[in-house]
Amino acid sequence: MRSPTARLSALALTIIAAPAAVVAVLGYLSLRQWQTSAELLFHEQVRDVAVMAAQKVDLMLRHADDAFLDRLQLQLAAGDDAAPALDGLVADAPLVRRLYLVGRDGRLRYPGAWRDAGDAALFEPAVRALPPGSWERTGKRPTVAGTLVCLAVLRTARGEPVVAAYSRDVETLRRDVLAASLAGLESPTILAVLDADGRPVYSRVPLERAERVLAVGLGEALPDWRVAVYAPPGTAPREVVRRQMMMFTGAFAVLLAILAIGIVLCWRLMRRETEMARLKSDFVANVSHDLKTPLSVIRMFGETLELGRVPDEERRREYYRVITRESERLSRLIDNVLDFSRIEGGRRRYERVPTAVEPLVRDTLDAFTYPLEQQGFKVEVSLAPDLPDVPMDADAIGQALANLIDNAVKYSGAERSIVLDARREGDRVALSVTDHGIGIPAAEHARIFEKFYRVGQSETQSRRGSGVGLALVRHIVEAHGGAVTVQSAPGQGSRFTLWLPLGGSVASEEGRPGSEGRHGSAGAPRAAQGGLGGPFEAPHSN
Repeated sequence: MRSPTARLSALALTIIAAPAAVVAVLGYLSLRQWQTSAELLFHEQVRDVAVMAAQKVDLMLRHADDAFLDRLQLQLAAGDDAAPALDGLVADAPLVRRLYLVGRDGRLRYPGAWRDAGDAALFEPAVRALPPGSWERTGKRPTVAGTLVCLAVLRTARGEPVVAAYSRDVETLRRDVLAASLAGLESPTILAVLDADGRPVYSRVPLERAERVLAVGLGEALPDWRVAVYAPPGTAPREVVRRQMMMFTGAFAVLLAILAIGIVLCWRLMRRETEMARLKSDFVANVSHDLKTPLSVIRMFGETLELGRVPDEERRREYYRVITRESERLSRLIDNVLDFSRIEGGRRRYERVPTAVEPLVRDTLDAFTYPLEQQGFKVEVSLAPDLPDVPMDADAIGQALANLIDNAVKYSGAERSIVLDARREGDRVALSVTDHGIGIPAAEHARIFEKFYRVGQSETQSRRGSGVGLALVRHIVEAHGGAVTVQSAPGQGSRFTLWLPLGGSVASEEGRPGSEGRHGSAGAPRAAQGGLGGPFEAPHSN
């Protein structure tokens, strides 16, 4: 069954993630709609440019045709239709490549014969295909306009209709009409004119790798030709829109990623705060219980002695020892809690002076003589004979060592034995406490030194502890420039080692800024107060 915290976390994540998913879907749909609208707008703009270009070319070409036909009509009306005069007219009109005048009877009036077979094959069918009614229409506008042949019905000086059949010079058309019309149209796209076969006749820039967008007809002046619009490489509408889509999608993805990271961080923070609140609640409950236990024992034995119910002197001394032991347990618990409070507030201070190791170990162990005898522990002490004095705060190191001894007592198994050894290794002294208790899984070795942390095992949870003992041990040793290590496995016991450096200054050193007085003299370590007795933190908690 899921815990209320897990359900609350899942609900909070759903409340945050659901709107994010909705925003993501709406954003994607909006981007798709924007893509469609952008492509439609782009095509409309391109079509407007193409139509405007076609109209401009058509208008300029009509003006050129009208100018030439006006001059030709005036010359015919004046009777100046001799071959030399008409040759001069054609020479002055570079846009006109060939000119023929054909009478209604089909006979050539100018020149006297087709200049070549190609002209005959080109012009003669066009003149014959002219509708009969067209001969009655006259004017300067071409009656039939095509890419290669244009036909216009004009009148001579005697009022006879003649057909002016002429063809355009493509090179002149490209240079004087198309270039003049389209070169001035500024556009990010490329404008090109295509012939009837779709081949480019004119373009401002080469069309290699350019993508054709659309094409429109050039109008009546060049009915078979078209104005086409090309997009330069990388600027095609779909590519432009695709890049915009990718940019916006990337930005939106980054925002979603940031939102997701924020959700995860908030969830982890909420879970951590919930866990911390639970651990603090357990800490208060455990400390309250651990305070109550020795106080109850002290009160019970004190009342018994006060009422005089113990006549035997040996029994009275036994009761006195119990009261003294429980008082020491109570003092150790209070000292641990106060030291933890000082560390949290940054007020813990350590005075390091050269201190002998053997008296420190013996005094710390003496504080546990009664509980070790009562519970049937076998204690082995192994101290190297050449141990030098170590710069340390004896009270603090004694407290750390007492915490480790108390954990060994509390979490021992059926084999009740504890080994204390001290040795020198290089420029450090190692103080080790070894038990044969329930052990610690390897995955928990790093976390047991965190404040309030307790290993989630039934053997551990059944034993009360404040959750700060090993956190104090680590802080004390690290403040001395050393370290604490653990070697343990489930069912194989635990070995905790304090590594204390021999070098360094022996002057006053601060674990953190601020101070709250001294914690006893270096020569009288607080071994009798160190540790946590019954309420000591277990090796399986921090």
